[in-house]
Amino acid sequence: MAKRSVIPYGPQHPVLPEPIHLDLVIEDEKVIEAIPSIGFVHRGLEGLVDRRDYNEYLYVVERTCGICSFGHGLGYVEAIEHIMNVEVPDRAKFLRTIWCELSRMHSHMLWMGLMADAFGFESLFYQCWRIREKVLDMLEMTTGGRLIFSVNKVGGVLRDINPEQERIILDTLAGIEKDVRDIYNTFMTDYSVESRMKGCGHLSKVQAMELGCAGPFGRASGIRTDMRKRGYEAYGQLDFEPITSVFGDCYARCDVRIREVFQSIDLIRQAFAKIPGGDLAVPVKGNPNGEYFCRIEQPRGEAIYYVHGSGKKYIDRFRMRTPTFANLPGLCETLKGASLADVGLLIVTIDPCISCTER
Repeated sequence: MAKRSVIPYGPQHPVLPEPIHLDLVIEDEKVIEAIPSIGFVHRGLEGLVDRRDYNEYLYVVERTCGICSFGHGLGYVEAIEHIMNVEVPDRAKFLRTIWCELSRMHSHMLWMGLMADAFGFESLFYQCWRIREKVLDMLEMTTGGRLIFSVNKVGGVLRDINPEQERIILDTLAGIEKDVRDIYNTFMTDYSVESRMKGCGHLSKVQAMELGCAGPFGRASGIRTDMRKRGYEAYGQLDFEPITSVFGDCYARCDVRIREVFQSIDLIRQAFAKIPGGDLAVPVKGNPNGEYFCRIEQPRGEAIYYVHGSGKKYIDRFRMRTPTFANLPGLCETLKGASLADVGLLIVTIDPCISCTER
């Protein structure tokens, strides 16, 4: 019988700037079990609700994570707006949707670069991040920030997108679409990439459902869940379907995320074609009194926001469940039976954000 050993993996991950830690039980070079250890970079952000009023707390929520910043702020203000029965202007809803999809693009392009780096394709890594810079430039032009945008507010948004900025965005997206199509061909048809990803870390649809997997990680196993189909903000007025795959391996997770970049480009074009004129925000008076449970689709998957207020300027409780937390059980399942050499690659395929998970 082969001897079993326990290897601590992380928190200094060889690819990601993420402090993820796993205890790997191995036999020779084969992983038998993976035990995650989370919570050791906990920052106590949810406990700041009694030190910042509900408007100021938005800026704390946004700093849960740099990559998911816009979505975190959106989920929080949506919850507050539902509690206070605030009807956001249609133009603000469309602007939020556009920024949400630009954020998804920059998150997925970042992930694609890290994935290329994980299997040693450095030129592909540089190409992905070069394209991502163009997305960040558009976000900076319209919001003033590259990672933390701070354009959401309870009742609407703080900035507008003018016709000249709209033209620049649409022209830039046309160039990005062409560049990403070239990258897609490399990711999906290059022999060395295929041999590294196909069949690696398989997770069936039944397993993904039982383990509650979210986002592209779950959709790559055939789960059609996408919170955008709820129709929040302007998504109910846009035409799209969740992008899925049935193969459930590293190759499928890569395929789903790249195709979601094309989908985001299409959604932004649809949003600009339908965006109405009007106000950017409505005045909000009083304090939140009640509770609301909000679900939105972050780039990494479904995120849940719970807010409870009792009529004071400080909310009583805020809780958040992020997609990485939901995907950790699925990650541990894919690691069972994997080669030790594939562990880094498999961790990257869930697109982990420990900053979100250990907030």
